[in-house]
Amino acid sequence: METILLSVSIALLAGLLMTRLFKPLKLPSVTAYLIAGVLIGPHCLGTLLHQEGVGFTSHEAVESLGLISEVALGFIAFSIGSEFKLSELKKTGKQATVIGILQALAATIFVDAALFGLHLLIPDILPLPTVLVLGAIATATAPAATLMVVRQYKANGPLTKLLLPIVALDDAVGLVVFAVSFGIARAMASGTPDLISILVNPFVEILASLILGAIMGWILTQLEKLFNSNTNRLNLTIAFVFITASLAMIDFHVGPVHIQFSSLLVCMMLGTVFCNICPLAHDLMERADKWTSPLFALFFVISGAELDLDILKNGYVVLAGVIYILARSAGKYLGTYGSAKLVKCDSKICKYLGITLLPQAGVALGMCTIAAATPELGSSGAIIRNITLFAVLIYEIFGPLFTRMALQAAGEIKPMSDEVKNRRNEKLQQAKNKSEA
Repeated sequence: METILLSVSIALLAGLLMTRLFKPLKLPSVTAYLIAGVLIGPHCLGTLLHQEGVGFTSHEAVESLGLISEVALGFIAFSIGSEFKLSELKKTGKQATVIGILQALAATIFVDAALFGLHLLIPDILPLPTVLVLGAIATATAPAATLMVVRQYKANGPLTKLLLPIVALDDAVGLVVFAVSFGIARAMASGTPDLISILVNPFVEILASLILGAIMGWILTQLEKLFNSNTNRLNLTIAFVFITASLAMIDFHVGPVHIQFSSLLVCMMLGTVFCNICPLAHDLMERADKWTSPLFALFFVISGAELDLDILKNGYVVLAGVIYILARSAGKYLGTYGSAKLVKCDSKICKYLGITLLPQAGVALGMCTIAAATPELGSSGAIIRNITLFAVLIYEIFGPLFTRMALQAAGEIKPMSDEVKNRRNEKLQQAKNKSEA
């Protein structure tokens, strides 16, 4: 227990100190947290010091903090769900839906095509089932990194309002594409097609997740009426995110159909229902955002520590990873650009929205973990996992930076005004004078 508390403390402190080192470079805090995680992870300080708690000495030590990542993802999804306000969706709903679906499918098509070309050259190392699964994984975008950049720089405008619903929808599309492609890949590898896992299970998962999230959102709103104190309401909201995230981990079978939930979709739906039917939702969301700030920082430090640098030693993995990154990036950008033009978005949205959808992490890692644990895929599961890990390593370090640059170029990140700077300097000076007195 003492070691876990020390690890959490060191991880949070390392992330915060790294943001100070990166401040002159004007890099997003997300990138600083991730690099801090790499430095205290098993491949750097953890190996050099061999001291549990000061650094993560093994991947098992990092995985022991997996509960923090699960809780953080629940709050991230809850926050993104709150962006689905009906008043806003009436304006952007059609655009978000069309762009969200088409850009995800474009990423899959581009990656499938590019990796199929590599498959023709090295069929033994990159078999066709591997190509199909990696194409499906390409759909996923990292909602956590995107949300953190938006919050850090207080981005606001038409692009930002469109971005967060698309990121949420992207994961729903990704679940369907992955389930279908993964089912086909398993059938090709084993020679026994399973139509239920290909066609039924993904739609059941999405529907069940939305229903569970909606029910929990309604219950939370009703219980909020029992309390008059904002502190108690905030405590209740936090408790409900915990409960909802834990319920989303349950899975069971009804005959041949596997009933499971997507924790991201469940918590997103919780936030969506809550923000639309609870009159106090906006104030409670703002208070929850302040409470979850250190939790999000820990999430990214742990994510950085989880990155496996050993994959850089395999030349084929690096080659396939580079092709995957280039193809996915082209698919995301061109798919977004074309679909944004189709629904007549502003020229800045067409030009910059695709860049903000490049980060990739949690959902993609979940998908590759499923593939790696599937016996029918054999050694292909490990290849899928390594290529995805390589891509996540690159995307997580550079993706948030590109997101910030795109939002800045679109004019949705405003530089600090002289008035705000003067006010901040005055407060610092007042504090300094008090301490000297």
